[in-house]
Amino acid sequence: MSEAAALDTGPSAGTLLRRAREAAGLHVAALAVSLKVPVRKLEALENDRYDQLPDAVFTRALASSVCRTLKVDAQPILDRLPQSAVPRLVPDTEAIGAPFRAPGDAAPPGWQESLKRPVTLAVGGLLLGAIAILLLPNLRGSEVPVAAPAAETPAVPMAEPVVVPAATAGQVTTMVDIPRPAGAAPGAVPSTGAVTVPSQPSTISTTVGTPAAAPASAPVASPNAAAAAAAGIVVFKASGPSWVEVTDRQGNVSLRRLLAAGESAGATGTLPLAVTIGSVNTTAVEVRGKPFDLRPVSRDNVARFEIK
Repeated sequence: MSEAAALDTGPSAGTLLRRAREAAGLHVAALAVSLKVPVRKLEALENDRYDQLPDAVFTRALASSVCRTLKVDAQPILDRLPQSAVPRLVPDTEAIGAPFRAPGDAAPPGWQESLKRPVTLAVGGLLLGAIAILLLPNLRGSEVPVAAPAAETPAVPMAEPVVVPAATAGQVTTMVDIPRPAGAAPGAVPSTGAVTVPSQPSTISTTVGTPAAAPASAPVASPNAAAAAAAGIVVFKASGPSWVEVTDRQGNVSLRRLLAAGESAGATGTLPLAVTIGSVNTTAVEVRGKPFDLRPVSRDNVARFEIK
């Protein structure tokens, strides 16, 4: 009885977890990165907002993981967390000799209800379609008019190319295709003879087709395109998992996100800007395009500073 009263009057489980984290010098975002859980779930656990967590089992497991990371005793904190609901046995109000009724003991449905079932409607539709297919040829009639074949047109023979022998210098030899008349026999067209076209002694102009222009090369992405995407007064570049937060003069959050390895992000706003970095070892900072040293403003791998 006295232990239960002490648990009710003492600090809550979330308060104990927050005190342990602050004593270890860890930011809530850095702890969330190490546990690989969202920051809002840790904040809900520290603020005793169990309604924002999935269930009691998840809450107790998350609290145990936090205690294991902070190297503190988890039993006092688990005693203050809500317990899992224990299933209760409800006594049966019916007598022991009550008759057992199986689901199949109900009266069979009538034929009207059977017709309304989707399976019955589908079978009926298939039967009607089969009957219609069987009766359709009889309705059309036995004689079907056959279209008269198209009049055969005489095939026009292909023109035979005339092979022209090589010409002497000063002459231009040209291949000429002589079409064969439609009514002429294959032997009517002489197959001998080369058509020689005399040319002037002057130079013969020859048109040489130029190859098609090579397609324009695809635009190459600039190597500074990724860096230009992260621009602002302050720019963060992560070489490993990290967490950053930037707040302007009015208290508006300009940037709050988790950065993976290789990602970069920038922020701007009304000066001064309050900056918090959850992992100094894996984060590089540039202020107005110049590198910023985090060592003077960092403690326990967490950095806090202002940009004026």
